[in-house]
Amino acid sequence: MPHADHYDAIVIGGGFFGCSLALHLRRTHDARVVVLERESEPMQRASYINQARVHNGYHYPRSILTGIRSRVNFPRFVEDMTDCICDDFDAYYAVPRRFSNVTAAQFRLFCERIEAPIGPAPKSIKRLFSPDLVEDVFRVTEFTFDSTKLKERMLRELTGAAVELRFETEGIAVRQSEAGGLTVEIQSSEGDGLLTAGQVFNCTYARTNRLLHRSDLPLVPLKHELTEIALVKVPGELANLAVTVMCGPFFGVLPFPARGLHSLYHVRYTLHGVWHDSDPERYRDPYEVLASAGRESRYKRMVKDASRYLPCMSECEYMDSMWEVRTVLPISENDDSRPILYVENCGLEGLTCILGAKIDNIYDMIDFERQLH
Repeated sequence: MPHADHYDAIVIGGGFFGCSLALHLRRTHDARVVVLERESEPMQRASYINQARVHNGYHYPRSILTGIRSRVNFPRFVEDMTDCICDDFDAYYAVPRRFSNVTAAQFRLFCERIEAPIGPAPKSIKRLFSPDLVEDVFRVTEFTFDSTKLKERMLRELTGAAVELRFETEGIAVRQSEAGGLTVEIQSSEGDGLLTAGQVFNCTYARTNRLLHRSDLPLVPLKHELTEIALVKVPGELANLAVTVMCGPFFGVLPFPARGLHSLYHVRYTLHGVWHDSDPERYRDPYEVLASAGRESRYKRMVKDASRYLPCMSECEYMDSMWEVRTVLPISENDDSRPILYVENCGLEGLTCILGAKIDNIYDMIDFERQLH
């Protein structure tokens, strides 16, 4: 067998969660840490391909716990990542008259309960919406982040902390080591090999179960969604705005700083497919599903429906679409909650599986690790 390099901790997955965890382990425990990332750079998948929203609680009126956690984490993230935050726009939430899971009064009450700043939108903003379809519009405090700047920041901090980074390297399977601890089988551009560590952290997001499946370990129940987020140039009325119409089969259009455009997602048309991980005999690698899926954009349907509520949306100019697999816990289907997955000894002693559904979940992950160790 080839020689295995030894570490205190191996982090599989170089997204924002994996990189942040590696920094935490290095700084807090003085651990020798390596991050394994299949791409040529960190944070190229779900950490980049998302709405870039820094949640402040508004998005979860049916899950007060998620709303409260966002309220706690929002100022912490904004302060820590100030140089990556985009706040040069005004944010508004609109509640439709029909098909919404909450009324305008219920939404306001929810925001008051979690102490999220909320106020009436000015008349100039309300006039942008269809009064027949929209019950009310509220001014809120919510930002976006520049994922490119965030990636550059994380690289600087990882390098400064002497965290080893191995790009174009995949963690294929985890086994119990005969000498104690865990052994990780890797494939890289330089060839296959083995690494050993006392702890292994599976931070591969959509591919969480791929590692478990390849390691002959029980799967974690997960729901996968094949998604399309459109990137658009918005008309002048929306240039400095972020608009979210909710809570139901509606949409959001937000600044996407990394491209200097706006992202457009639609609850109904963003989804191109859904499947669950449950039966190991029928397991499908989400990246393979994404690679084999058609890329026929539903932008026209997105913008057509959005224009019913916000007529000036019809003047958007389509630029591109971003495709990715979004992975959540099945419990989120009931109330749109976004709990973090943190499972210690996940089939093997020393193997921890972590999955966060929102970028601010990062503090929940770090707090979990601190409490447990």
